[in-house]
Amino acid sequence: MAEAPPRKAFALRLDPALFAAIERSAAGDLRSVNAQVECLLREALARRGIKLSAPVVARRGRPPKDEQVDGLD
Repeated sequence: MAEAPPRKAFALRLDPALFAAIERSAAGDLRSVNAQVECLLREALARRGIKLSAPVVARRGRPPKDEQVDGLD
């Protein structure tokens, strides 16, 4: 399985009301607050015409049979 590229971590200070609004929006979209902030930033950049490559999405669940390690079936 391909490994996702490393992510850049940084501190972000937000107004509590803004954080609460993002938290509610994230819950409605079934995302974490971190994923919601990233989604909102990507949407804002797209509206400004800044193109980004699609994010690498981690694959979830059990790998297909052909990718399983021998002896662990």
